Amino acid sequence: MKKHTIRLHPIGKELQVNDQTHLIDVLHEFGIEFPCGGKGTCGKCKVRLLDGEIAITEIHRQKLEQLGLASDWRLSCFSLCTNDITLEIEQFNHLILADESEFNFSPREGFGIAVDLGTTTIVAQLVDLSSAKVLAVETMLNPQVKFGADLISRIQACLDGNSFEMTTIVRSSIGTMIRLMLKKYDVRVQKVVLVGNSAMQLIFSNCDVAPLSAYPFHIDNPGLKTFNPKELGWDLEVKENVQFYPSIGSFVGSDILAGIAATGLHLKENYTALIDLGTNGEIVIGNKNQIVCASTAAGPAFEGANISMGMRAVTGAIASLQLVEGKIEASVIGNTAPKGICGSALIDAIALLRKMELIGMFGEINSGEPQITIAGKVILTQRDINEFQLAKAAIAAGLTILARTLSIDLTDIEEIYIAGAFGSYINIENVVETGMIELPADKIHKMGNTALIGAKIFLFSDMGIVNNILAKTRHISLEADPGFQDIYVDKLLFP
Repeated sequence: MKKHTIRLHPIGKELQVNDQTHLIDVLHEFGIEFPCGGKGTCGKCKVRLLDGEIAITEIHRQKLEQLGLASDWRLSCFSLCTNDITLEIEQFNHLILADESEFNFSPREGFGIAVDLGTTTIVAQLVDLSSAKVLAVETMLNPQVKFGADLISRIQACLDGNSFEMTTIVRSSIGTMIRLMLKKYDVRVQKVVLVGNSAMQLIFSNCDVAPLSAYPFHIDNPGLKTFNPKELGWDLEVKENVQFYPSIGSFVGSDILAGIAATGLHLKENYTALIDLGTNGEIVIGNKNQIVCASTAAGPAFEGANISMGMRAVTGAIASLQLVEGKIEASVIGNTAPKGICGSALIDAIALLRKMELIGMFGEINSGEPQITIAGKVILTQRDINEFQLAKAAIAAGLTILARTLSIDLTDIEEIYIAGAFGSYINIENVVETGMIELPADKIHKMGNTALIGAKIFLFSDMGIVNNILAKTRHISLEADPGFQDIYVDKLLFP
């Protein structure tokens, strides 16, 4: 079959691809995003054609015009490679958090592999079980991103007939990551533990995701999934089978189960909360006696999917903002000109705009203009502000309802742990300023990748710790709570 070369500027990469290859199939691993799942509606997969030709269909042309893009731009999701081309990509060097936090453990013989299968990113670590030392780390973007940034897009892609491909590519990717780690360290693996949200578990396990596509989002079999490496296509010898740990319920998966283990909230006397501000916006509140959890629709805004110039934490993204002598100053990843804004800076922007009285308590832009310039050419529109309000209200309402379910006040929560890569970069004071978490900043702590920490804890234990957590944990459907709508509307307002 005829081959073509794709050159990527400015990162200097070259790809050899077959004739008629869809760009969506090869560019996702370089940070190109497809939040809309390849429908051509978001414009986040745009690339500039520097050399060569990419034919444009009439629909493609219309999409480019609707997005206000010049003639040298193309949407990757609508583009085929039919000759040698050079592309300029704006998003690269995706930041992935491979946590190496310390934790308590009982030494075991051998080596283990912990995998955090996230919606956006995958992290794998090879661990010496005698010392808990991390010997090797591999990270990558989840190859399923070409089917969409959020879980709903992924689930719909499965229902549209892409289930087998989504299962195959993620199994293959993790297998490659494991092979690369073991190439550096030729050791015998005792145990492989995977954690992830419910949809990731079902897709990896080649199970039906249809129950997650409609209310009440009930999973028939959320329990532990075990695999022989050969059935996953992995050339790997493991003393114990590969294990994908149980989900808790609905969209709350084993990544949150691992997070509970990492924080130890299931062992604490006082009430403690865990919030993952990632794709599902999961919230947990509990202590040694009882735990409740829920998922929210907060993630898309924080990950940039519904924000006009939103993007993930890649080169060119505004990562943080601060007020200096009455003016907003931006910190940009890669020290380049700002191209967009990521979730951590979005929180900063809202908090600072409120302090500057540029937006009101209802989220309205006080000047009456449709947008506010943040830095360079990066703007925040009225719709963007409203999208943020929906996300922050989902978190605030979730905390309120879960606390009420436990018959406690929010003030009874002693500590709140913020989990995930995104949570590691946020400004806690600004989170409080927006009203997302209505507790003092000194009660809130960043804890990094709690899913990966918990997965490593599971390498050192049997199912006892998991069964202990599951026995005292209830999943709560926030939407089913009769007071949800009133609370949610109230939390839309800024303090």
